[in-house]
Amino acid sequence: MSHLAEPIQIRGAQFKNRIIKGAMSEALANVQGQPNHLHYGLYEAWAKGGLGCAITGNVMVDIRAKNEPGVVAIESERDLALLKQWADIGKKHGMVQLVQLSHPGRQCPKGLNKETVAPSAVPFSPMLATTFGTPRALREDEIKDIIQRFAAAAAVCEKAGFEGVQLHGAHGYLISQFLSPLTNLRTDQWGGSIENRMRFLLEIYHAVRAATSDRFIIAVKLNSADFQRGGITEEDVITVFKAIDAAGIDLIEVSGGTYEAPAMAGAKEEKRQASTIAREAYFLDFADKIRKEVKCHLMVTGGFRTVQGMNAALDSGACEFVGIARPFAVETALADRLLAGQDVRYGVDKIKTGIPMVDKMAIMEIIWYAAQFKAIGEGKQPNPKLSPLKVFFKYLKGNLTAVIKGRVNSRKSA
Repeated sequence: MSHLAEPIQIRGAQFKNRIIKGAMSEALANVQGQPNHLHYGLYEAWAKGGLGCAITGNVMVDIRAKNEPGVVAIESERDLALLKQWADIGKKHGMVQLVQLSHPGRQCPKGLNKETVAPSAVPFSPMLATTFGTPRALREDEIKDIIQRFAAAAAVCEKAGFEGVQLHGAHGYLISQFLSPLTNLRTDQWGGSIENRMRFLLEIYHAVRAATSDRFIIAVKLNSADFQRGGITEEDVITVFKAIDAAGIDLIEVSGGTYEAPAMAGAKEEKRQASTIAREAYFLDFADKIRKEVKCHLMVTGGFRTVQGMNAALDSGACEFVGIARPFAVETALADRLLAGQDVRYGVDKIKTGIPMVDKMAIMEIIWYAAQFKAIGEGKQPNPKLSPLKVFFKYLKGNLTAVIKGRVNSRKSA
C-alpha cells in the first residue's frame, strides 16, 4: 500500500491521506480582505481532486499590514459567515483545512500600506530596496498587540469550522524576522540571544493555544535556513524547532529562504548536492536531522515530483506529510493521480519574465500562480503556458490601483 494513502489523526482531525497542498497566496480577496466565491471554487476543486489537507494562502492578522493586494485578513468575526462557507467545503469532501496566519512585517511593497513595521529598522538589500521600504521598529506594546491578533484570528477560524491554523514563521515574514539576527537587532527581551529572538513565536503559540480548544490543530512553518550570510545558524534553528516542539506544536512544515534569498521557490536548486536532488525534496536532508530532535509531526514541502520519491520520504521517517504547492496550481486533481501511482505531470519551472531584476525576486512565484487560482475559482481550466510577462504587467497595474485607492481613502478619513 502506498504510504501516501495512509490516514492519520491529529487532535480532532482525520487526514485521509498524507498529501498536503502547501500555502500559496491566492490574491482573490477584495480590498476589505474578505473571502469570496473564487476561494470557494478554488478549494472545492482541490477537495474534489482527493486532497487530504489544504493549507490556505497567508491570511493577514492585521489589515494594515498586507503583503500584497487581494489577501484575506481576519481581525474579528465580521466575516464569520463567509469563512464558514470556506470551511464547510473541506468538511463536505473530507479535506482538512488549516488557515495560514501571517504578518508580513517589512515584506510589503512600498505604498501598499501606510507604513511597514519590523523587529528593527533594517533596510532591504539594494536589489530590493526600490520595491520594499525600510520599516519602522515595533514598540513593545505593538508586539504584544500582534501576538493577540494571531490568537483572535485563530479563535475565529475555529469558530468558522476550520480544523486548525498554521503560523507562518518562514520566508522572511515577521516571525522569521524576529528569529533572524539579520533583521532583529533589538536589545530588549525580544532580541539578542536565540532565546529572546524566538520569544515572539513562542508567545504567539501559547496565545493561540489558550484561545482555542484541545481539538484544534496548531502548526507552524519554519525555515531550515534563510540562506543569507550572517543569518540564523543551524544551531539556532535546531533550538527553535526543539522549543516549539516542547511547547506542544502539532505539526512543523520545514521550508527555507526569504524574499532576498528565495530558496522556497527553488531558486537555489542548481546549487543543491547530488544526494539532495536524488531525494527530490529541497529540505528533506534537514528534516532527517531534525526528526531526531522533535516528537511532533513533520511536513516537507518543495521539490517532490514522483510518487516513488514521496513514498521514500515517508518510509524513511523524515516526515509524516508530503507538501506539494505549485503543481496544484496547474492540476487540481493531482492528489487523485498521485494516489493512483502516477507522478506529477507538470513540474513547473521557475517563472521568468525576461526582466532580470524581476526574475531575481520570488514575486513571480506568487503572482503567476495567483492568476491560475483566479481561473480555477471561476470554474475554468488552469493554463500551464500562461505568459509571465503579461501576468507581471497586470500585477503592476493592480498594485498601482490599490495604492491610489489607499491614498484616496486615507485623505477621506483624514
